[in-house]
Amino acid sequence: MGKKRIMPPAKDIDFSAVKYEYEDVQAPHLTGFTLKFFIKIIEAPLIGQAIIHHLKKQNGMVETLRNTVIPELPMFKPEFPPQDPEPNTLLLDEDGKPEDRVETALKCLPGYNPAVSSNSELNMFRYWKIRDFAYAYRSKFVTPSVVAERIIAVIEDFNHKKPPQPLLITFDAEEVRKQAVASTKRFEEGTPLSILDGIFVAIKDDIGLYPFIAKGATTWMDETRSTNADAVSVSRLRSCGVIFVGKANMHEVGMGTTGNNPNYGTTRNPHALDRYTGGSSSGPAAIVACGLCSAALGTDGGGSIRIPSSLCGVVGLKTTYGRTDLTGSLCDSGTVEIIGPIASSVEDVMLIYAAILGSSPAERICLKPAPPCLPNLTTNETGPLKLGKYTEWFNDVHSTDISDKCEDILNQLIMTHGCEVVEIVIPELHEMRTAHLVTIGSETLSSLNPDCEDGKDVRLTYDVRINMALFRSFGASDYVAAQRLRRRLMHHHMEIFKKVDFIVTPTTGMTAPQIPASALDFGETNMQVTGYLMRFIIAANLLGLPAISVPVGYDKEGLPIGLQLIARPWNEASLLRLASAVEELCGGPRKRPSSFYDVLKTD
Repeated sequence: MGKKRIMPPAKDIDFSAVKYEYEDVQAPHLTGFTLKFFIKIIEAPLIGQAIIHHLKKQNGMVETLRNTVIPELPMFKPEFPPQDPEPNTLLLDEDGKPEDRVETALKCLPGYNPAVSSNSELNMFRYWKIRDFAYAYRSKFVTPSVVAERIIAVIEDFNHKKPPQPLLITFDAEEVRKQAVASTKRFEEGTPLSILDGIFVAIKDDIGLYPFIAKGATTWMDETRSTNADAVSVSRLRSCGVIFVGKANMHEVGMGTTGNNPNYGTTRNPHALDRYTGGSSSGPAAIVACGLCSAALGTDGGGSIRIPSSLCGVVGLKTTYGRTDLTGSLCDSGTVEIIGPIASSVEDVMLIYAAILGSSPAERICLKPAPPCLPNLTTNETGPLKLGKYTEWFNDVHSTDISDKCEDILNQLIMTHGCEVVEIVIPELHEMRTAHLVTIGSETLSSLNPDCEDGKDVRLTYDVRINMALFRSFGASDYVAAQRLRRRLMHHHMEIFKKVDFIVTPTTGMTAPQIPASALDFGETNMQVTGYLMRFIIAANLLGLPAISVPVGYDKEGLPIGLQLIARPWNEASLLRLASAVEELCGGPRKRPSSFYDVLKTD
């Protein structure tokens, strides 16, 4: 019998016959000199190709991509069926001023009471929110310039740590001071631009921020790029008075899930300094978790906002593909990436999201996005929702601490809000992982190829070079097969969303992994860890669905656990409403990170 396998059409799949297949990633775990030696072999002609083919075969990629007939037409970027308008929401004008959208978002939030906003109340730890800073500025308890000096002192201290562990890899204290002085003057004159005026925000190093050049945490991209303009999303925040602290650290060119970066030093998890933050938006999540910034912008092509948000105990929003404009970022030609906010609370994510949203002209034509809107959180209207749970997948985690904590939140949603948990199955999860890998890998290779042909590939970190060797092994037929799978998987998920309002999972299959000492100088490749971190992540990227990670507690070692909510296309408002309800259910004391800085100090 031959190797050929024929898939039935997606519409003919019997969901009741689907069996869950546990993921068993076959790849060596390499760090230090072993990794350095392996890169010489993997990049060698013939032997390197043979090793890659063997690994692909072991992990079922060859069978999926080369031996299978996939009847669906390719879907080269997400295509969404028409969606019903979201109920009980406030419409936003994506063509209007960002500061007007932020004002609308402010009206969606419950009333602000400064009396219950003290960090010292009952000795309970809580993060300062954007409205706390705004109240302190308007009450003249503190100025943006005073807060700026506190942040600058901490950042400069971080930049002198040995071994290096920077939150930011591009930082100019005078640039921060200049922005803070301008904001302070606006408050003195009684003319703040918005509730975001004077709020400190970090920008991931693959997003444009004037006057710096986005270099994706490489050591060379600023030599090949001359553009130092704001990305569209950054420009929208700037018009609201945001103060940008600099370019946040990240896994080089976004090709990793841990945040390891030997180029500048690996950012540490504020909850445990011997642990990874997760990636690739490592710096953005860590700088929010340690209290230095109210929010940060990251990119998410394979969980890069949600993974570090979960591991660092903060909130990370991955919007619908095309909801935010990628123009001015390094990933502006991809089909799985978005730019989104990371913050310590759902309300702060809402405020930043309101400022940055707005599709590009091209995406408005081809995606036909539903009008953006926000939930009205002044009323408790979560309502009886149907939450889809694939139990075998949900429980496929490194520690039952994760599944137990997430299960507890689902039970609380049932009891408090009348939600119903509906058992679902999701076919072809293995095929989805393969399709995503081929898609993001091929698009990354296409973006970097011109520089690699000029010899810059040898200046990439070792783990990224291994990824690039894998990506080069994908051919045109592999890419087309991946896009055929994308259409099948979109069909499966749209069928599921006919029965449920959300899909719920843990955000990651493990909490923050330890950083091997041998990984600091040369990096690390550990596909088993990557498998756990990306276990529940991929559908939102490959299919362009909106998703959010909300912190729901801690494991036995005190490391944060996140719950992921996945919604229908363009349903960010419903997603934020449910996320707010989850956050409220977890409203008990939060654990103060071991590395935390109170930069407001209004006492």
